[in-house]
Amino acid sequence: MSTLRETLDDLAAALREPPDDLLLEIGAGGELLVARLRVLASVLLLLLPGLNLLGGGSWPDTLAGLVGAAGVLLFSLAWLKLVLGKRRPGWLPMASSCFDVTLVTAVLALLGVLSTPVATLNSTVVWSCYLLAIFATALRQDLRVTLAAGALAVLQSALLWLAVAQLAVGPLVSAEYGTATSATQLQRLVLLVVVTLVTAVIVFRARRLTQWSSTDGLTGLHNRSYLNVQVPAKVEQARRDGQTLSLALVDLDHFRHINAELGHLAGDRALRHAVAVLRRELGREEPMIRVGGEEFVLVLPLPIGAAWERMEALRRRLEEAHFVPEPDVEPRRLTLSAGLASCPQDANDLSGLMKRADLRLRAAKAGGRNRVVARDGE
Repeated sequence: MSTLRETLDDLAAALREPPDDLLLEIGAGGELLVARLRVLASVLLLLLPGLNLLGGGSWPDTLAGLVGAAGVLLFSLAWLKLVLGKRRPGWLPMASSCFDVTLVTAVLALLGVLSTPVATLNSTVVWSCYLLAIFATALRQDLRVTLAAGALAVLQSALLWLAVAQLAVGPLVSAEYGTATSATQLQRLVLLVVVTLVTAVIVFRARRLTQWSSTDGLTGLHNRSYLNVQVPAKVEQARRDGQTLSLALVDLDHFRHINAELGHLAGDRALRHAVAVLRRELGREEPMIRVGGEEFVLVLPLPIGAAWERMEALRRRLEEAHFVPEPDVEPRRLTLSAGLASCPQDANDLSGLMKRADLRLRAAKAGGRNRVVARDGE
């Protein structure tokens, strides 16, 4: 019981966490995959009406299936075009998932109009598409999307049941679809809830594994995996959009003296202190990455001049926030040196930006440390 409670608590905590850049990028890739799968599935769905007719199905059922499949195909092609666009709206995954669920509901309702009300409740093939729509949300790496799609499927399925029960005249019995019973409908609602929870747990575990693989254990910052995978994409996006992006290579000054004088445990606390001070000043669009011992990379969506002002403010903020190793130990002043490089002025790729930023970091150290260098010769 405690394990279940802990799992639910973890899911609730994950819901409150905004997805970071890496998860958003993975989710965007998942949205593209879903869009392509939706096109493939809609093409296959076009075969079902013909198979239904060949198997002795009625013309109304065949017509409903054909209209539904054609509508799904047209929507799928339009949605794929939207996903392939340069800019993907933030609402896209939620809208896409909710539309998938609503489309299943619409086809079920259409079956009831063109065939028999029992088809709305007992069409196993169409109803199973609810499960596919919920499972597909796992590719989007967003718990909120999964839970929203699952809740919408339960709500719409329940409303269909109530509507048919209220509007039907006589018993809900059909030679082709059997008898629609309350027990069956309740079982289906429970199954939708179970599938939603299972999918949510899968998404949660995938998110955690992704975060662990790209996060530094000591500081909680992104690690080199993020630098090598995500930052090149940011540089390319800025270059393609004609925007300026600056990269700062940061090193804490004389940090080894703290390890030597106070011990490595105090050094770890000092490192976390410096990271906490800097992160409080940074926005979500300014990722901070630990690339080695006391060396970090900051990605700033700013031109070189504004980036220098930003880093200079961060340098002063760290200098003012003294580190206290122990209550009875004298506070230590922590400082940083930084070298800046910008795209496209200095380089158009991550390697070139890192090389130029490293040269300027060396200049900052040679110039006395505790300073930010943004141009050669400073």
